[in-house]
Amino acid sequence: VQLQASGGGLVQAGGSLRLSCAASGGTFRGYAWAWFRQAPGKMREFVTHISRDGGITNYADSVKGRFTISKDIAKNTVYLQMNSLNPEDTAVYYCASSLRTYYSSSPDRYDYWGQGTLVTVSS
Repeated sequence: VQLQASGGGLVQAGGSLRLSCAASGGTFRGYAWAWFRQAPGKMREFVTHISRDGGITNYADSVKGRFTISKDIAKNTVYLQMNSLNPEDTAVYYCASSLRTYYSSSPDRYDYWGQGTLVTVSS
């Protein structure tokens, strides 16, 4: 089971990016998904999650109204649409998935992790 995150890059403040997280090695129907991020010198922090049935999403206050998580079960892929980016969003973004939890903002509840994709927002 592998997760492959992609879509990061350099963007100016106010710009947008869409991250993707593709799963392989199994079907991920029924999995909870999340995105976390880690800025230089900081702890990994929760960004957003989507529940196993896709009915519940939650966002960190810092990204609420700007970021949107979605999933395409047929493609085994989860997306993170990021709009109105600012320099504080600069971080390595990690996707994660789990069958153990319906949804969670705790990284300990996730079993599978992508390798991370770097997002850099310039001012």
